[in-house]
Amino acid sequence: MIRIVFLLALLLTAFQVKALELDAPFDSIDGGSLTLSQWSGQPILVVNTASRCAFTKQYSGLQALYDTYRDTGLVVLAVPSDDFRQELSSNEEVKDFCEVQYGIDMPMTGITNVTGPKAHPFFLSLKQEEGFEPAWNFNKVLIGPNGDLVGTYGSKTKPESSRLRGEIEGLLN
Repeated sequence: MIRIVFLLALLLTAFQVKALELDAPFDSIDGGSLTLSQWSGQPILVVNTASRCAFTKQYSGLQALYDTYRDTGLVVLAVPSDDFRQELSSNEEVKDFCEVQYGIDMPMTGITNVTGPKAHPFFLSLKQEEGFEPAWNFNKVLIGPNGDLVGTYGSKTKPESSRLRGEIEGLLN
């Protein structure tokens, strides 16, 4: 009997469902807080961003992606981070820069750690459960409407790439 209970416990441990941390609040750049779970049932593209990076021009593509698909449910969440030492020094500067330079109106967090032991719980769970940690600015994480990880994309994957758009469109249909 003890042996059966032990084997059942091992099986349950082996088949535990991996879960990303979607409830931990991010500070919103507009004040208050945001959680990924508030958009349950919608696909979410989470992007760690920076204002002084060679990939910063991707803000235009991210905003265009958000404009194209927001009415059908897509959320694009920009997560400014200084983990790679390329972010402005305050949330106010980041917000002003993004609004003036790129017309950003997608949801944005305040400046947030995305790597290392001080990373936001979402990014810690992404590393622990899926083995993915942003390697640079403008890494992208696509979460499906059910909260599962759909895919991760490096900095070189542009928001307008057919691969990324195809994944998003598949989640919206």
